[in-house]
Amino acid sequence: MHRSAPATPEKAHAPAPRIRLARVLACGAVPVMLVAAGCSSGSGGDASKDSSASASASASGSKQASASPAPAKFAKLPDACKTVTPASIDKYVPKAKTKAGEVGKTSDPQAQASCTWNGLDDKGVQGSLYRWLDVDLKRYDSSAGLGSGESLAHKQFDRAVSAAQATADAKNVKTSPVPGLGDQATAITFDLKKTDADFKYGVVVVRTANAVVTVDYNGTGYQGADAPQTNEVQEGATVTAKEAVATVATANNK
Repeated sequence: MHRSAPATPEKAHAPAPRIRLARVLACGAVPVMLVAAGCSSGSGGDASKDSSASASASASGSKQASASPAPAKFAKLPDACKTVTPASIDKYVPKAKTKAGEVGKTSDPQAQASCTWNGLDDKGVQGSLYRWLDVDLKRYDSSAGLGSGESLAHKQFDRAVSAAQATADAKNVKTSPVPGLGDQATAITFDLKKTDADFKYGVVVVRTANAVVTVDYNGTGYQGADAPQTNEVQEGATVTAKEAVATVATANNK
């Protein structure tokens, strides 16, 4: 299938004024807790405040600790090129140049992975059919500083849907929910003219727990062949998205 100012030399420490020294000596008999709070107060009020502040900080720390997000459901991603069955490749990308798919570059295959297939089916005098399929996987771990893996995946889901809807020069953009697929699923279809050909696009974005699957399926016709219909690309994107989502779950059950 939307990176100081020079350090100021420290001032030389001046000798403590005599009045300050006298004050320290006068406090010699005062308990340590009161000295820490400032013996000039002459009472234990500040110590009481310190004690209350410490208790409050401790309670706050305990609350933050208990609010740490639960571990994410999925701990890994499958091989992206094995998320779509050979039968589906034959059907939706006939004459695929590389039936095994082309692996996308990634610095962390357990956080992001992708695979692409494309093929040109020559029909002779009837023209040629071009099809392109891309499966993109993203996985998010829970983080005390960022939130749960599911909440992070939810944000990515929204970004991916918005990016598809905002494709430059897209026409006839339509969005619809895909019931029964993952925890959230949205289909986006649109028309796009490029390389002097009219392409039809079907994009399906799915969130399953802390993983997001985005499938981009599109195609066109050359030399007199017609482009696929909108329902064809939406079907192809939906079927392959279902396979990819199932593969994510299977990979984490091993």
